[in-house]
Amino acid sequence: MNLLRSSVLALAALTAAPAVADITLYSGRGEPLIAPIISAFTAETGIRVNVRYGGTAELAILLQEEGERSPADLFWAQDAAALGAVADLFQTLPQATLDKVPAAYRDSEGRWIATSGRGRVLAYSTERLGEDEMPATMADLVDPKYKGRIVLPPTNGSFLAHVAALRVVAGDDVALEWLKGIKANEPVIVRNNTAAIQAIADGEGDLGITNNYYLVRFQRAAADFPVNQRLFPTQGDIGNLLLVAGMGVLKGSDHSEEAVAFINFLLSDAAQQFFSGEVAEFPVTGRVIPTRVDDISLDDVVRMAPAVDLNTIGDLEGTLELVREAGLL
Repeated sequence: MNLLRSSVLALAALTAAPAVADITLYSGRGEPLIAPIISAFTAETGIRVNVRYGGTAELAILLQEEGERSPADLFWAQDAAALGAVADLFQTLPQATLDKVPAAYRDSEGRWIATSGRGRVLAYSTERLGEDEMPATMADLVDPKYKGRIVLPPTNGSFLAHVAALRVVAGDDVALEWLKGIKANEPVIVRNNTAAIQAIADGEGDLGITNNYYLVRFQRAAADFPVNQRLFPTQGDIGNLLLVAGMGVLKGSDHSEEAVAFINFLLSDAAQQFFSGEVAEFPVTGRVIPTRVDDISLDDVVRMAPAVDLNTIGDLEGTLELVREAGLL
């Protein structure tokens, strides 16, 4: 009888214990990059993360279409442009979370927050592009000498964010002229930054603008990989843009507490060290020493980057329209 009573009480206790909620994440970040950190979060908290992977721009448009009906609790974007495009769908994050990063790395209204930083860099063939051929600015890429040599992922979220920043800094007319100049140079079109690096190594093209961390994975696999990267040598050039990946919690989320817990986990020292050491991105909390990538450091990127408020580059649809008008989509 005592054994039966103990079993009943144990069952009652289990029934009364609050269930740990699953959360649904829409991720514009690729699975190979983020799966380990998601697994670490689940192991530490018991909260499972159901992930829908896709292109950042594609998922931002999907969220706009779904509106309040979206099953997503969180959106993890490659760039601030996509986050800005759907910022009205996000709830305001707790101040304690926002305070984990400098104001430059979060939405001015507290609706999204950076999880890691990355610099835009020029990737180039070490076999086919000499020092005397290096462009001094991003604008130089429209020079006819680069015809057929530029590798370009026009649907990539970071590329679209870069064009959005160019629009803010120089205006739509200049941005469209640059895009048309790139189109006239007959770029090699690829699907993403990883494919861009591989295309340069394979001799399909000689140079292209990517995020700083993509090349690192190739170099770790092969020390003699025939691609290197650098910043544009002109200080303040738009080619040296500093971007962030970031995240927001959807207003329609039924699991806001768990979603915020995931963001806080990503901003922990351990996770920031993962982004820095394993992914070769830049930490955003200021508590972790960033890993130096070849001759490029976060200090270098900050020093050479143009002054662009990430809150101003959220017109994703307008940017897509310009890229379409130039014939690159």
